[in-house]
Amino acid sequence: METISAETLVKSFGRIVALDRVSLVIEAGELFFLLGPSGCGKSTLLRCIAGLETADSGLIRFGGRDVSQLPPHKRETALVFQSYALWPHLNVAQNIAFGLEERRVPKAEIKRRVEEALEKVQLAGFGPRAIEQMSGGQQQRVALARALVVKPKCLLLDEPLSNLDAQLRLEMRHEIRSLVKSHGLTAIYVTHDQEEALVMADRMAILNHGRIVQIGTPEAIYRTPLSSSVASFIGETNLIPGTVLELDLPPATTTTTTTTTTTMATMATIATAAGVLRGRLTDPAWSPQPGTAVLLSIRPEAWRLQLEAGDNAIGGTLVERSYLGQRIRYGIDTAAGRQQVVEMNPRQLHPPGEARIQLHVRSADVLVLQETRDVR
Repeated sequence: METISAETLVKSFGRIVALDRVSLVIEAGELFFLLGPSGCGKSTLLRCIAGLETADSGLIRFGGRDVSQLPPHKRETALVFQSYALWPHLNVAQNIAFGLEERRVPKAEIKRRVEEALEKVQLAGFGPRAIEQMSGGQQQRVALARALVVKPKCLLLDEPLSNLDAQLRLEMRHEIRSLVKSHGLTAIYVTHDQEEALVMADRMAILNHGRIVQIGTPEAIYRTPLSSSVASFIGETNLIPGTVLELDLPPATTTTTTTTTTTMATMATIATAAGVLRGRLTDPAWSPQPGTAVLLSIRPEAWRLQLEAGDNAIGGTLVERSYLGQRIRYGIDTAAGRQQVVEMNPRQLHPPGEARIQLHVRSADVLVLQETRDVR
């Protein structure tokens, strides 16, 4: 395993800028996700790291080595593609052995390593089978075995589960993470599936228009998005326009020889069309003045339905209800627009058209964001 870094990468295809001065560091042994909408640059970044594309400018380093101009086979990476890219005229063992044969590994060593790779992906004894005899999930395991058998320093995965059905996707998430961790690999995983990234990643980078807009752990990205575009892309959220009434600045951080106090988030009081709400700023570098237009991000599961008014609440009328077993989804019309509300394990079902409902939310779950829906 080794650290992988990109330094101010730029890559264009004609007039389209796919990567716009992208920089990041992926720590050794991390399972790192590249996430974003279609066309955001995540696959281009992966292909540049793999050596399948050459950046127009910038550097790529593996450990201390500059590999920017090295061909793919000299970067000691292995790729797993969305399409698996298996040879239909070769059996399972021959597909897995292909990379070793290209490296002129002795036949006895190839046989041993292929059998070992098959065991690690739970396909022991499947070597003689034809690829067409394997299910989609089994073919995905063959592709993983082929990548692992060459003992790469970095594993690169480009939407590897997108062709599988829902149940297989769930199973393979756990298997891929277990394989990466058990082999001590640095892995970079491209996906547009937010849940996949939240479940599997150590850290993730969110890209938009060829730029990285936020990097962090799944919890940090979900709980503390820095922009409305990130809040909307990772999970589901309600966005409410508002205006800053006042800021409540936290006390300054103090340091002693033994302890350092943690700086709390800046809180703000926001006027919205549905009433006044109090929330926290997610960007510590931003300090909006009173009168500044902002957006409030409130996750559907953060709202609490009550009949009584109270602090940090807005009123509305229940107009939609979808019962989903372990949870129920409501649509509540308010003066600030329709709010999506999710209740887990509901004990009581509120009927549409019920008397006016109050939506309560903790101030910590009201995220105050700059009024921009596009990162550019």
